[in-house]
Amino acid sequence: MRVLGIDPGLRNLGWGVIDVTGSRLSHVANGICHSTRGDEEGDLAQRLVSLHSQLTEVLRVFAPDAAAVEHTFVNKDAVATLKLGQARGIALLVPAQFGLTVGEYAPNAVKKCVVGVGHAAKQQVDHMVKLQFPGVTIAGPDAADALAIAICHAHHMQSAGRLAAAVKRAAR
Repeated sequence: MRVLGIDPGLRNLGWGVIDVTGSRLSHVANGICHSTRGDEEGDLAQRLVSLHSQLTEVLRVFAPDAAAVEHTFVNKDAVATLKLGQARGIALLVPAQFGLTVGEYAPNAVKKCVVGVGHAAKQQVDHMVKLQFPGVTIAGPDAADALAIAICHAHHMQSAGRLAAAVKRAAR
C-alpha cells in the first residue's frame, strides 16, 4: 500500500510518500509545495490555487492508495489559524478528488507514534524520520513532518487491520 502524508501550510505544504509492505516501510518521495506570496491582500486565492495544482501533480505522479493530514494547530492568531485551515482544506480536497479516504491526526498523536513522546520537538521528529529512512534526502522540516504523518497513518492502518482480523476470527 502506498501512503501519502501531508503537512498543511499556506506557504509550505509538506508531502511524503511511503510504501507499506507488512510491517516494512520504505521511502518513495518527499517534497514541499511552495505557494508564491504576493504583495496584495487578495493573493490568498492564488496561493490556494498554486497549492492545489502542485498537490494534484504529486498525487498524479505517485498514485497513493491512502492519505493522511495533520489537524490544524490553533494558535493565538485567529487570522493565521483561519488561513492555515484553508490550506488544510486543499490538503483534504485533493486526495478526496482522487477517491482516497483521508486519515486525520493530531500533531501530538503523530509525535507519539514516531518519537514515542506526544510533546516531542520538531528536531526529534526529523531525527526519527531520518532513522526510519537512512540515506534519504528530506526536502525540509515540512517534508519530514509529512513523512511522520504517513508513518503514523501506516501504523494506524496496520493496527486496524489486525483488530479487524481478530474480530473476524473471534466471530467464527
